[in-house]
Amino acid sequence: MTVLHPALHSWREELPATLVRVCAYLCGIGLLSIAAAEFFQSTPIIEPIKPAHRSEWIAIERPLAAFALDIPEATGVPVSYVIRRHAEGGGRKDTLSLGEPQSATPFLQVEIYRPGREISRFAEVQDDLAARAAEAGLITAQHQDDLLPSKFGALSILAFDVTTPSLRHCLGFLRNFDDPQLQLSGRFCQGSGYVDRSTLACALDRLTLLAAASEPKIGALFARAELNRHFCGEHDPIIAPTPKYKLLWQALATRPEQRRIGR
Repeated sequence: MTVLHPALHSWREELPATLVRVCAYLCGIGLLSIAAAEFFQSTPIIEPIKPAHRSEWIAIERPLAAFALDIPEATGVPVSYVIRRHAEGGGRKDTLSLGEPQSATPFLQVEIYRPGREISRFAEVQDDLAARAAEAGLITAQHQDDLLPSKFGALSILAFDVTTPSLRHCLGFLRNFDDPQLQLSGRFCQGSGYVDRSTLACALDRLTLLAAASEPKIGALFARAELNRHFCGEHDPIIAPTPKYKLLWQALATRPEQRRIGR
């Protein structure tokens, strides 16, 4: 029978207990490491969800035209009528366009703005004209000290050039009314030659009211404007009703139909 040395016997008995303690120590250290990592790890930065951009002005899908613009000389030219409502204030903008804004051919845009609660007063006329020209792609501008006579009264004007996509000469116009509160603005552009002021006045001579049953002051404003109508240079509408004004679109002398925006 083999007799083990007492030292060896003690080692064999204590080995399992030692292994258990070592494993316990290692597990404890591992748990502490995990806990420390969870505690000290940086909190991830969560970007806030940005709300989708909502325009202040909302286009009406099926606009009911309140105004019309008769340009008989522009047969076949693209026309557009857009109505937008202010999302909060309730103001309304009727925008009538004739022609292509990016083309070298003539382009006329007229906007009738009837504000709601979104503004208390209109901006300064010259500042407003400059801002509108900048939106159109202005490169050079020349402020006009004089006013443009029209059936709606004297209009403030701004001559400016744009180059999108090619050089075009434009004449911006604007007039604010206090009672009723209304703004008449727009621009007339063409690719060659400067826009003649009488051409623009003639174009605005064709702007008429179709419906404003809920706003009698608007009807009265347009009724007064009709009394001041120049008929594109002809002062007697009975002898010579509104003639063809070829400077607008250089149309042919004979045409099958008139071109009206708003119907």
